Amino acid sequence: MIGNFIADSVKGNKYLNYPNKVKKGILLHRSIDHFTDNNIHWQRIREMIRPVYNRYSGVVTDLFIDHFLAVHWNSFSPYRLTVYSKWVNDMFLKNYFLLPEKVKGFLENFIRHQRLLSYSKTGGIEEALAIMSIVTSLPNQTGSAIKLLKENYSEFEEISILFLSDVIDFVSNNEEMKIQHPDLHDEINAIVRTGWHQAGER
Repeated sequence: MIGNFIADSVKGNKYLNYPNKVKKGILLHRSIDHFTDNNIHWQRIREMIRPVYNRYSGVVTDLFIDHFLAVHWNSFSPYRLTVYSKWVNDMFLKNYFLLPEKVKGFLENFIRHQRLLSYSKTGGIEEALAIMSIVTSLPNQTGSAIKLLKENYSEFEEISILFLSDVIDFVSNNEEMKIQHPDLHDEINAIVRTGWHQAGER
C-alpha cells in the first residue's frame, strides 16, 4: 500500500532504499502504469478527455477512474470504503518517516479532506482538480472537466469498470497476487441498460 502510494515520487533506482514490502509496492505500481498506458479502455477515456486537457488528459483519466472505483467500491472490496479509508490514513501516519518529502507535503490535506471518500462524489473530483490546478501545472479546466464527466457519465462509468476489471486480471495473472475477481457482469449490463446516477443525484 505505501509503495503504491509513493511510487510516483520515487524515481529510478531510489526504490532500492526502501524496505522490501515497500519496494514491491513501488514496482507493482510501475508495472500497472505500463499496463495502463497500453490498455484500450484507459486510452478510450483519455481520448474523451484530451480535447479539454491535451497532454494532461492522462492525469484526469486516472482521477475519473478513481471516482468510479469509489462509487462501486463494494463490488471490488469486502470492506466498506469508510473503513478502508481510515485504515489507509492510519497506515500512512504510522509510516510517515518512510514517505518522500513531496508526499508528506500533501498528506495532511489528503487526510483532512478525506480524499478517498470524497472521490465517490463528483464534487470531490471537482475539488481535487481545482487543488491540482493550483499546486501543479495542471490547467485550470475544472468546470469543463466536470461538465464532460456529467454529460457522459454512463459511458465513463462503463469503460472505467471494464478497465478496473482488466487491471485485476493483469495483477492476478502477472504479479503472483491472489485477488478475488468481482462479478461485474450484471453491474455493467445495468449501466448500459439504464445509465446510472442522473446528474442531479451525484
